[in-house]
Amino acid sequence: MGPADLSTTRAAPPTNPTGKVAAASLIGTTIEFYDFYVYATAAVLVFPQLFFPSDNDTAAALASLASFAIAFVARPIGSVVFGHFGDRIGRKTTLVAALLVMGISTVLIGVLPTHASAGTLAPVLLCVLRFGQGFGLGGEWGGAALLATENAPANRRALYGMFPQLGAPLGFIIANTLFIVLSSTMSDATFTAWGWRVPFLLSAVLVVLGLWIRLSLAETPIFAKALSENRQVRVPVAETFRSSWRIVVLGAFSVMLTYTLFYLTTTWSLSYGTKALAYSRHDFLLMLCVAVLFMAAATPLSGILSDRFGRRPVLATAMVGGAVVGLLTGPLLGSGSTALVMVWLCAGLFFMGLVFGPIGAYLPELFPTNVRYTGASLAFNCGSILGASLAPYTAVKLAAAHGVGWVGFYLAGTAVVSLVALSLLRETRTSSIS
Repeated sequence: MGPADLSTTRAAPPTNPTGKVAAASLIGTTIEFYDFYVYATAAVLVFPQLFFPSDNDTAAALASLASFAIAFVARPIGSVVFGHFGDRIGRKTTLVAALLVMGISTVLIGVLPTHASAGTLAPVLLCVLRFGQGFGLGGEWGGAALLATENAPANRRALYGMFPQLGAPLGFIIANTLFIVLSSTMSDATFTAWGWRVPFLLSAVLVVLGLWIRLSLAETPIFAKALSENRQVRVPVAETFRSSWRIVVLGAFSVMLTYTLFYLTTTWSLSYGTKALAYSRHDFLLMLCVAVLFMAAATPLSGILSDRFGRRPVLATAMVGGAVVGLLTGPLLGSGSTALVMVWLCAGLFFMGLVFGPIGAYLPELFPTNVRYTGASLAFNCGSILGASLAPYTAVKLAAAHGVGWVGFYLAGTAVVSLVALSLLRETRTSSIS
């Protein structure tokens, strides 16, 4: 080996093993989404009476769901802050910081005083910590997606990019299984008194596990190469909007359905199922845990298909399916029949997985390396404002005023918007991201 070869070998960025990349991207988003879903479930089941007490049950539920929406406002802010450091100093360090922010916020929610003991200070503190959850998640997803795709072979980016997406159903299953166990082993009074705190406190264990895995990683080869060539920009968010503002906007609208579909089939349906349809909390959570398995199956399937046929064909098919699920909301979910309700939940979450899987590769592929963290994170998390922040709230209002069928029309409408935005974006399956 000559001097030139030795120099090249020394300069080559370290490569992370495939298994470690999969574990690190999967564990982080599993933890982050676990934290998020724990809040979503508690916002439906106990927060209305504990933090937003009112003589009007609907008003209390709406106030609780409004606090749920705060995190979606915080997410783009987290995208800008964490994206700045992710595009300036590296993916690995930024991912660790994002995980800590959301994990600490979640644990602190578990020790909050309620309205009965702290008055109006209690909901204020809850909203501050909810903002912290969203702020952390705003930096988490983009970093996890880049960790996967920037370590992937060119022809397997969607398959690798599927791993952080798979953390969503896993986090949901862990969170809801824990709520099922708690509701099965304690009375409603005990659960309301202190049992709801357990899932928030247990987040600390998951965060330590996630940190241990992530701290053992090397920087992604693509960013390490960009760093060695001094390709960073001084203010990534300014460069993102200067060169790629159109992609950020269209990317946000293209993922709008992802959020609307998921939070209507989980958070809102739990509220509707336990109130309007009179299912027990235990039974409906169990139904959701079964249905989310369809999302878990569709997520890797979509990654494989989009590596073979392209991102846009798979996403477009999923969006059409999401619109059909919306139009069938009244006949299926509104029927109250357990079999038909399960069909609606399983179909909704299957198409959620199909539309969610390719996004882990697709959004990062739309942006150059020096603003990829910021651009992909902004598009993804601005989509959360459009699609999820007000989805459960809007659904409660629509169902109360016009019936459950109108919730389905709302869902179908977001599918059409996402499909139009997708049609204005380019295919990226064969694009280089170096």
